[in-house]
Amino acid sequence: MASAGHHGNTHAQEQAAGQGAATHPGLVLLALAMGGFAIGTTEFATMSLLPYFARGLGIDEPTAGHVISAYALGVVVGAPVIAVLAARLSRRTLLIGLMAVFAVANVASAFSPSYGWMLVFRFLSGLPHGAYFGVAALVAASLVPPQRRAQAVARTMLGLTVATVVGVPMANWIGQALGWRWGFGVVGLLALLTVALVSAFAPKDRPHPDSSPLRELGALKRRQVWLTLGIGAIGFGGMFAVYTYVASTLMEVTQVSPAMVPVVLAVFGSGMTVGTLVSAWAADRALMPTVAAVLLWSAGSLALYPFAAGNIWAVSVVVFMIGCGGGLGTPLQARLMDVAEDAQTLAAALNHSAFNAANALGPWLGGMAIAAGWGWTSTGWVGAALALGGLAVWAVAMLDDRMTENRLAAACAGG
Repeated sequence: MASAGHHGNTHAQEQAAGQGAATHPGLVLLALAMGGFAIGTTEFATMSLLPYFARGLGIDEPTAGHVISAYALGVVVGAPVIAVLAARLSRRTLLIGLMAVFAVANVASAFSPSYGWMLVFRFLSGLPHGAYFGVAALVAASLVPPQRRAQAVARTMLGLTVATVVGVPMANWIGQALGWRWGFGVVGLLALLTVALVSAFAPKDRPHPDSSPLRELGALKRRQVWLTLGIGAIGFGGMFAVYTYVASTLMEVTQVSPAMVPVVLAVFGSGMTVGTLVSAWAADRALMPTVAAVLLWSAGSLALYPFAAGNIWAVSVVVFMIGCGGGLGTPLQARLMDVAEDAQTLAAALNHSAFNAANALGPWLGGMAIAAGWGWTSTGWVGAALALGGLAVWAVAMLDDRMTENRLAAACAGG
């Protein structure tokens, strides 16, 4: 697979060369991370604002939950469709356009007159999510030497992880103080700020002369692309199985006051931030072993969760550890750059479709375990099983890689 990685890196270096020396990587990464902060804030804050907009729109809370599903569906649909249709656009133009749509859709969400319109506007808000992160990751990787690629990608993802610590409590507080509509309005303003920053700092690139929708669709013919997406869709589900029900577990099992819930969620976000930085550093040194190590860490942390849930201090430590497992995203993004060859944009965007599939799979299986009467803490066992499932897909990917290399070696020897 070295040739695929080399191809991706060569194109990244061509891009960097074409962008001129005037670009300051730190400012570009800040602009890209601001978009991640806006997206992360709306993705996670919608869950905490749910009781308020349910009441405001005159619907019950389970029905209001469909609003969150509509956003996730928008991500899953939007990531591949936009990546393919926008294949001939420059990355800078695409980033500005995606954030502009995101801003308009979030402001529209703030003015939703009814539940039906809210569903439509949340679906539209989700459409740019995956494509934005995918393209931002490619731009970030093009600014640095190949051996620092994962760390550059992690910087753009830091916007999302910092959002879980700062943005979500901020949007929740604004929603409580000024009304839930302001929680969405603020995200619209953050998105407009991103448009301004990307316009000012992102390098003016040219689309690859051979770019086309058909070339992007070529990613779907590659087994390693599907296996990498499978690692994310299954392995990441474990974290979401616990995160979705952590508030209920804290109140029902740990028996803390509701005021402690945001504190523990911020601890989770802190773990996610640390995990993203550490796994990116490790991925630049040993990519696929890092993926396996993060999955093993996740499986162990999630298995500890049922034992820790009875004590606030113990559960806070374990929730931090589970959050660290959120560092899986960056190594998988780097892996997709290696195996996608010349279909970089689609593969990078599909990474976020895979995570939103995990965001659907984990809570669904966790909810089934709770409904079956196994208790709130059973989500930890479900999560550990999903992390190990991701590890099994990783093993298949490694075996497939080895077999491909052996076939190439045999062909070279024969030739």
